[in-house]
Amino acid sequence: MLVPLLLDQLLLRLVGLADSFIISFAGEASVSGVALMDNFSQIFLLVFLALSSGGAVIVSQYLGSGSKERASDAMGQLLLLSVAVSVAVSALVFLFREWIIGFLYGRIEEAVHEAALLYLTISLFSFPALALYNSGAALYRSIGRTKVTMYLSLASNAINLIGNLIGVFVLKAGVAGVAWPTLIARWFSAVAITILCCRSPSGVGYKRGLKWDGKLIRRISHIAVPNALESGTFQLVKVATSAIVALFGTVQIASNGIAQTFWNLSCLVSVSASPVFTTVIGQCMGAGEKDEADWYMRRLLKITLALSVAWNALFLAMAFPFLRLYAVSEETRRLTGLLLLIHNIGNAFIFPFYEPLGKGLRAAGDVSYTLAVSLMTSVLVRLLFALLLGLALGWGAIGVAFSMVLDWIIRSFCFLFRLKSGKWKSFKVI
Repeated sequence: MLVPLLLDQLLLRLVGLADSFIISFAGEASVSGVALMDNFSQIFLLVFLALSSGGAVIVSQYLGSGSKERASDAMGQLLLLSVAVSVAVSALVFLFREWIIGFLYGRIEEAVHEAALLYLTISLFSFPALALYNSGAALYRSIGRTKVTMYLSLASNAINLIGNLIGVFVLKAGVAGVAWPTLIARWFSAVAITILCCRSPSGVGYKRGLKWDGKLIRRISHIAVPNALESGTFQLVKVATSAIVALFGTVQIASNGIAQTFWNLSCLVSVSASPVFTTVIGQCMGAGEKDEADWYMRRLLKITLALSVAWNALFLAMAFPFLRLYAVSEETRRLTGLLLLIHNIGNAFIFPFYEPLGKGLRAAGDVSYTLAVSLMTSVLVRLLFALLLGLALGWGAIGVAFSMVLDWIIRSFCFLFRLKSGKWKSFKVI
C-alpha cells in the first residue's frame, strides 16, 4: 500500500511545487495572492478529507469484519454526505468571498487582494470535485488498491502542469492561468474515480443505491465530525498565522507561501503513511484483533520514522539549489531557505508521531482524545506562540514556523502517551 501512496503524494506535491515556481514568473503579488487563498481553501479541503477519513474507518472496519455489503452501503452514504457538504460550502464562500478576504487579510496590497479574489473565485467551483475524489479515493485505499489513485494522480497532475505552463507562459493569464487548469484537473479526477467506484470489481463500491441511511450517516459522522472539527480548527489557526505573516509585507507573504509548497513535499512520507494506518488498524479492529492492531501500529511507526528521516535529508539537499531558480528577490529567497531548515528538521523526527499515529488512533475509534489534544495544541500552542513570537517579538514567518514545530512536539508526546497506555484499544465503532 505504501509505495503507490508515496508515488501518488510525490506527484501531487511536485506539481504543487511546479505551480508555485511557474506563478513566480507572474510576480510576487500573484505568488502572495495564490498562497493566501491556498491556505484558506485548505480549510475546506481538510474538511472533505476528514469526511472521507471517517468513511474510510467505517469501510475498513466492515471489511475487517467480512461485511462487503455494509462497506458498500457506507460508501454510498459517504458520497451523499460529501456532495451535500461541498455544495453548501462552495455556495456560502462564493457569496461572502470578498468579505472573507477583507476580514482575514485586510491590510494586504491591492494587487495581492485582486490576485487572491480571482484565484478563490475560480477554485471554489472545484470544491465539489475535491469532495467526490476524496470519497472515491477513500474506498480504493480501504481495499488496498492504492495504485488506482496513483495513476489518477499522475493523469490529473499532468493536466494541471501542462495547463499552468500554457496559462502563464503562452496565454500570459497570471493567476487565472494556474487557477483554471487546477479546476479542470480536479474535475477530471472526480469523474474518473466516481466511475471506477461504480464499476469496482472488489464487490465494494457505489452499487447498492444512494438512499439516505441515518444510522450509517451517524456512524460515519462519529468519526468524520471530530476529524472535520480538528482539521478545520487546525487550518483556521494556520490562516490566522498567515494573517500574522501578512502584516510584515509582501516579502514575508511570498517567502511563507513558497516555503509552504516545499513543506508539502517534505511531509510526503508521513502524509502517505496516514491512509495505511487508517486501513490496517481499522481492519484489525473490525476483525477484533486488538493485539495485532497494536503490533502494526508500532511497526508502522518505526517504518514511517526511518523513511521520514531519510526523505527529509535528501529533500533538504535538493531544495536549496532548486530555490535559487525562483524568480523572486534575494531577500525572499533567503527567508524561504531559513523557513525550510526549521520545518524540515522538525518534520523528519517529530511529524511521524503527529500525523500518522493520530490517524491510527482515530481508526481504532479513539476520536475524543485525539480531538481534545489537537484542539488544545492548535489554539494554546501554535496560535498563542505564533502571536508571541511572530507578532509580539516581531519574528514574523520565522516565529510562526517555530510555533508550528512546538505544536508538533507537544501533540506527538500526547499521542505517544495514549499509545503506550493501551486505552485506544477499548473503543468499538461498528
